[in-house]
Amino acid sequence: MPRNLNAWLDICIILLAALILAGVLTIYNLYIGIASGIVWLCLLLFARERCIRRSEGFDHYCHMVISNVNPVANYALEQLPQIILIVDQEGRLQWFNKELEKHIGIEPTYNIAVADFWPELELEPIWGRSGHIVFMHDNIHYHTIHRPVNTAQDPNGMMALYIQDASALEILKRVHADSRTTLMYIQIDNFSDVLQGLNDTEQNTLIFETNKAITDWMIQLEGFLRKISDDLYIAVMEKRNLDTALEERFDILDKVRTLQNPVRHLSVTLSIGAAVADHQNINQLGGKAYSMLEMALGRGGDQVAVLQRGKTEFYGGKTKAVEKYTRVKARIISHSIYELIQESDEVFIMGHQNEDFDSLGAALGVSRMAKYLKKPVHIILSEFNTGIAKITETFRDKEGYGDLFLPASRLINITAEKPVLFVVDTHIPHLTASPDLLERIKDVVVIDHHRRSSDFIKNTRLTYSEPATSSTSELVTELLIYFSDDLTLPRIEATALYAGILVDTKNFAVQTGVRTFDAAAYLRRCGADPVSVRQLFRSDFETEQFKAKAKAQAKMLPGGLIITVCREPLSNIQVIAAQVADSMLRIEGVRASMVIFQLTPEIVGISARSAGSINVQVIMEQFGGGGHQNVAGAQITGSDLDTVYDDVITATQLFIEENDKNESNTFTER
Repeated sequence: MPRNLNAWLDICIILLAALILAGVLTIYNLYIGIASGIVWLCLLLFARERCIRRSEGFDHYCHMVISNVNPVANYALEQLPQIILIVDQEGRLQWFNKELEKHIGIEPTYNIAVADFWPELELEPIWGRSGHIVFMHDNIHYHTIHRPVNTAQDPNGMMALYIQDASALEILKRVHADSRTTLMYIQIDNFSDVLQGLNDTEQNTLIFETNKAITDWMIQLEGFLRKISDDLYIAVMEKRNLDTALEERFDILDKVRTLQNPVRHLSVTLSIGAAVADHQNINQLGGKAYSMLEMALGRGGDQVAVLQRGKTEFYGGKTKAVEKYTRVKARIISHSIYELIQESDEVFIMGHQNEDFDSLGAALGVSRMAKYLKKPVHIILSEFNTGIAKITETFRDKEGYGDLFLPASRLINITAEKPVLFVVDTHIPHLTASPDLLERIKDVVVIDHHRRSSDFIKNTRLTYSEPATSSTSELVTELLIYFSDDLTLPRIEATALYAGILVDTKNFAVQTGVRTFDAAAYLRRCGADPVSVRQLFRSDFETEQFKAKAKAQAKMLPGGLIITVCREPLSNIQVIAAQVADSMLRIEGVRASMVIFQLTPEIVGISARSAGSINVQVIMEQFGGGGHQNVAGAQITGSDLDTVYDDVITATQLFIEENDKNESNTFTER
């Protein structure tokens, strides 16, 4: 390359200095000055000639470089081991390199559509944006980097796609994902109950068959299994083995359920908690797996809770939760609550939004505990509570209850240094009467009878959840029995608790057990008045007309599903919808009833009921709700009645088909 391309400027400066020097010499000696001028002129001509030649040499060099750039660049692009495409907005090729032909098996031409040879590569979602995607064609993974290209000829612009075969990397990712550690806890959740009434030989036989079923299942999954107690196992496997169990929808639950206590005709049931390693160490993974087991047990058992990618999934849960005949846990929880209230200086109680009789009855029972220990207590009510308006007005007229009820909007300042908050009849944060109160009070106690969902109130001081019980009022009644020997329950509060049990059991027809009637008997001894309860349940003529219209519009579908829609907005629509769902359940052949209603202009509600064979709680969880196996509901924001109506029918019928298929398989195995 020519050097000193800017020498002409330097030479001119030197020649100018030399000309000035020659002029000075001319002043002193004319002859010397003329000779210097001649020499200076020769130097000027020589320097000019040299610069012209250098400039010509540089021009020749630039011409040679430019003339070779395009062939070299084109050769590099053509031989680059990466596919490069330029496509227009219609997805047609405007330019491509030779690497493309090696991957598509045909000779590409200009203006051919990318979708003709790579239909999996969708350009519309990425058009005009920079980024990268991975698509698969013929079992080959292609990593694609896309960049927008704006040109003067095409105002819509083009896209440059840099595509490379990434199959090796994707296979490595898949192998890594499939080999992630999975920790699993397996528990026989009714171990004590299922062995009752059997002699030693029968007990050993049933335990052996259960152990064999679990061991054979784990061998099939290529996992490691160890029994750590009479009813508890721990298993370790890879993620791919868990995927096999997921595809089979944990058929071990159905297999074990075929094993029965021949005396009591009670099936063996399992609860399983599993967690897939993400970024945790083994210790943290074990904690996650055990929390999944607790969640499965809290939902009534006979099911699996799996945590992977930060999401909890549930499988099973077809059988009804078994009532525990012992009250040891109730006595322990009651004593713990006694100490907790005694340590606090103010007690707050709240239920779910749009409270019902069970929520209010349970709250009144807890308030009686606080009053017994002479602690200030307030029951926080949500904005919508028309369903309990009658009973709250009755309490406000009674002496000592004037400041007991407090609207959530009026709870501005909490001056207590050590307050405690009781949440009854719900465990889902956003469904509470005042969700922000959970952040303002540190000590939280949850008392609930609904099956536990993945969205649970975090960091509770104490949790008492019994899905087998009829109602939260029943749980609180048992706590009152053990709270103190000299605690006296006023008649009006006993009536409220009795009403709560009566509502959730549908007059002792649903989800009742021995403990339910024991709690009701205790309340009757305290003065609970069934006549007053019937007065609370009475409705006006317009409401009865509305319910009759809703039932008349109901649609009976295959599989035993009956569904209707309540389009008219009413102040107590949630209560009415529940009553309609209950009444439709009494129709011959109905296995599940659903009522869709407009709760608010933005929220659509669902009230679901089951005759026992369909787990409506699992169905409602698909819509963000929950509840019990036989009684559940959901609230959906951002949708309309007709859309929810269609979605509920689809989800319920799919569940019924799958449920009937599994029951048929289980019967065949027997």
